[in-house]
Amino acid sequence: MRKTPLQIGLRILFLVCVLVALIYPFLQREPEYGVPVPEEMSHPIPDFADIENIPAKKQAFFDYLRPAVKYHNQIILKERALLQALQQKVASNESLSKVQKRKLAKIARKYGLDEAPRDSRDFSRLLRRVDIVPLELVLAQAANESAWGTSRFARKGYNFFGMWCFRRGCGFVPSARDDDAAHEVAKFRDLSHAVSAYLRNINTHYAYSELRGIRATLRNNQQQIAAEPLAQGLMSYSERGQDYIDELLEMIRFNRKYIGA
Repeated sequence: MRKTPLQIGLRILFLVCVLVALIYPFLQREPEYGVPVPEEMSHPIPDFADIENIPAKKQAFFDYLRPAVKYHNQIILKERALLQALQQKVASNESLSKVQKRKLAKIARKYGLDEAPRDSRDFSRLLRRVDIVPLELVLAQAANESAWGTSRFARKGYNFFGMWCFRRGCGFVPSARDDDAAHEVAKFRDLSHAVSAYLRNINTHYAYSELRGIRATLRNNQQQIAAEPLAQGLMSYSERGQDYIDELLEMIRFNRKYIGA
C-alpha cells in the first residue's frame, strides 16, 4: 500500500523524536569538578527591551547572568584548589600520578601556558591566572557593554562583554568598523560559553596583567577579592580608560541591591 505524504511525514517525525530521546542524555552538560550546573544557564535570553520598568529590567538582567557567573567562578576555585594541592605535593618531592599530570597540563593549556608547572615558581605563575573575577565586576561590565542586554550582539550571539575575535566569520562585523580593520564582535553558542570566554580573557590576556597583580596582592594579604580594587586593572578594556573604570564603579555602587539579590 502506497503511503501518503502525511503518513511519511508522521513517520519521519516519529524517527526524529526517537533519535532525540536517545541522544538527549549525552547532550546534557556534565557537572565539572562536582559543581552542579544551574538550570538557568539553559534559559533563552529574555527580551530585556520589552521590560519598561527600569528596576524590573535591572533585576531581570542580573538574575539571568548571575547563575552562570557564579558557576564558572566555582569551577575556577576548584581548579585553584587542585593546583594548590599539586603544588604542595611537588614542594614535598612527591610524584604526581598520570591522572594528576594530565589535569595539570589541561589547566595550564586552558590558562594560556605552553607547559605544565614543574616547580613552585611555575605554580605561582599559573595560580596568578587561575582565580575568580568578582560577581559585581562581571555583572557591571556585562550591563555596560551590552546596554543591559539589549545590544544585537548580546541578543543574537550571547556577547554581553563586547569581546572581539579575529578569525573571518567568527562573529558579527561591526557597522562602524574601519576598512582596514579585521576584527569582528565575537559570537558565542550559549551564555555559559560567553561567561567562560570572558573570564578566561581576563585571566590570560596580557592587557589585564595589572588586574591579576592586584588580585594576587589581595590573596597574599588574605583580603577579599573585591570588585572595586580589581576594576582599576581594566584600563585597557575600553578606549575611555579611567572614565570607563569610574563608570563601572558607579554602576556597582548604584546597582548593588540588584546585583546580589
